[in-house]
Amino acid sequence: MRPTIGPISHGRGRRHTLPASEFRCLGPEDAISVFEIERQAFISVSGECPLYLDKVRYFLTACPELSLGWFEGGCLVAFIIGTLWDQKKLAEAALTHHKPHGSTVHIHVLAVHRSARQQGKGSMLMWRYLQYLPCLPYVRQAVLMCQDFLVPFYLKSGFKVQGPSEITMGPLSFIEMMYHVKGHAYMRRNSVF
Repeated sequence: MRPTIGPISHGRGRRHTLPASEFRCLGPEDAISVFEIERQAFISVSGECPLYLDKVRYFLTACPELSLGWFEGGCLVAFIIGTLWDQKKLAEAALTHHKPHGSTVHIHVLAVHRSARQQGKGSMLMWRYLQYLPCLPYVRQAVLMCQDFLVPFYLKSGFKVQGPSEITMGPLSFIEMMYHVKGHAYMRRNSVF
């Protein structure tokens, strides 16, 4: 069962209410909502979806703990999908494979529903995601590739430019960025497990 945030009442005479905002890992049941947001976010900009529905379902089944969704009133408004990769730099195979024994999170996509854009939701979701990664003791870094115009956004989130990505999609080229995950020693030292 996925954790939820917010009041849930089961008392007599009370109604069940949805939390105003909830952050949780995504599962295969969220795949269609994820794909719809991704499609309208990316096709208008690049003409391509980073992940198609079958790949979204695969990643949300194989590694749901590497995703994070932001729900408002029970509806998905923004999400991040990541997978594990076993190298520091991304290669073509990183676009379609999840390497369960990797220590690098490959962030495939961050997308915000068009009705929720320009409200800081992308920045807040990325901040929450990066705060969550140290809870996964096998994760050492996060990497992503983005177009030039998104570099300032990721720099503000704490990513560092690694240089041009070896991966291209048609005429599109990308910059590869890396975030060093800190806090593992603290997490292990203070863990109850």
